Amino acid sequence: MLKRIKVGVLKETKNPPDKRVAITPSHALELIKRFPNVDLVVQPSDYRCFKDSEYLNLGINMSDHIEDCDVLIGVKEVKIPTLIANKTYIYFSHTAKKQHYNQKLLQEMLKMNITMLDYEYFTDQNNVRLVAFGRWAGIVGAFNGLRGYGKRFNLYDLKPAHQGHDMVEMLEELKKVKLPPIKILISGNGRVANGALETLAPLNFKMVSPEDFLTKTYTEPVICQVTPEHYVELKQGGWISLDHFFKNPTEYKSKFVPFSKVADLFIPCHFWDEKSPVFMTADDMATDDFKISVIADVSCDIDGPIPSTIKPSTIAEPFYGYNPKTKKEAEPFDKDVITVMAVDNLPGELPRDASSEFGNALLDRVFPVLFGEDPTGIIERASITKGGKLTSRYAYLQDFADGKE
Repeated sequence: MLKRIKVGVLKETKNPPDKRVAITPSHALELIKRFPNVDLVVQPSDYRCFKDSEYLNLGINMSDHIEDCDVLIGVKEVKIPTLIANKTYIYFSHTAKKQHYNQKLLQEMLKMNITMLDYEYFTDQNNVRLVAFGRWAGIVGAFNGLRGYGKRFNLYDLKPAHQGHDMVEMLEELKKVKLPPIKILISGNGRVANGALETLAPLNFKMVSPEDFLTKTYTEPVICQVTPEHYVELKQGGWISLDHFFKNPTEYKSKFVPFSKVADLFIPCHFWDEKSPVFMTADDMATDDFKISVIADVSCDIDGPIPSTIKPSTIAEPFYGYNPKTKKEAEPFDKDVITVMAVDNLPGELPRDASSEFGNALLDRVFPVLFGEDPTGIIERASITKGGKLTSRYAYLQDFADGKE
């Protein structure tokens, strides 16, 4: 017989708070039905995209008191003063890549004997992620790219996605989009890039090959999607395979610059390893023939492959300017700057849609092994800390956790 487990759904404490939730009202009902060994309580929140009344109307138990819960589930990092010792937490901890802004959080979780499961590392045996918000980052990021381009050139004015009820209302705004024959470039071909293409699809812009994108002119807006074989090559020239690039990123150099001389709107949706070559340098961006005027950086690697992404922006203030001559921040829509969108929590703009899809994945792929048997080690792979120590998989974080890095 399975042991009883009490689960608490946390109100978000990171500032600014995130409106998303891992377990929506309908998921809460389904969870109790599917897993009779689970008791559930939801912390009230006046910021969450689903109102407290939506839970209460379904008979879901709500309480601020979660001290007796075994498992506590949130979305973003938990504020350190609210951590409860000896519990299991599940959220995006942003610690496993040695993110210094969360070093103290990792240290406190170890001190408090917290078992930390990170959504990013719920993977199957082929290392494929089981739950992710990536599609929604792409969906909103591409919308913000179009919004930024419209504002930059006074072509149209789109209502921000977060001011609408859901994705349907956001896509309605696209009817206002009227673009000259610009070239739109998307990097990547995973969930994020597919989400971006999903947003652009209703506009019926022509898709063109990388070769044509670089060499031809058009009388209508066009989109080009590039993957690593288009923007990196071996240092001695040539290309082997995607797998070889991912395993040996230091053996490659960028060949992206020609795209920067013909693209107008760039929507980066790629995964980037810090050992990989940068897409371009700050000096590349300062040349007279650099053409990109708006970069909607969905990937949002700060001080990473795209020099203009110098800081994250916010849902409330999504745009800032980057002056390529001074290499400093500027007003977002000035004539001689690159307009940058680098919101690092884009799915939070469509929290109801994003939460619903995320919760579906948790119910189908994670909760059965969390509340039952786990024959393939899904929980183990996602466990960063346990018993006051780093697990063997994350032992590489020891010096970071000790404050030596």
